[in-house]
Amino acid sequence: MDIKMQSVDRNLLLEFSGELDHHAAKNAIRELELAVDAALPRRLVLDFSGVTFMDSSGIALLLRAKRCMDDLDGSLQVCRVQPQAKRVMDAAGIDRLVHIKREGTV
Repeated sequence: MDIKMQSVDRNLLLEFSGELDHHAAKNAIRELELAVDAALPRRLVLDFSGVTFMDSSGIALLLRAKRCMDDLDGSLQVCRVQPQAKRVMDAAGIDRLVHIKREGTV
């Protein structure tokens, strides 16, 4: 799992690529928390366009991101979600907690 970060004007973009499974999720959650703590964003965007596989561990990452942004009174958006990851998110009902945009730009 590779994570690219970009922070501009309290907007933080994290671009994920690779497999988001049990092994990768632990590190990804840690990287997410470090990035949020450093940037203190008002808006966090998670770009999943490069995620080739996601299991339920990816849901834990999304819930942690939601909690981090709730603590900052900020917003969270997940975008460019690939079909396999979208099925996992739909099965978990995560769209009731997190704004998910399947296609389009960040």
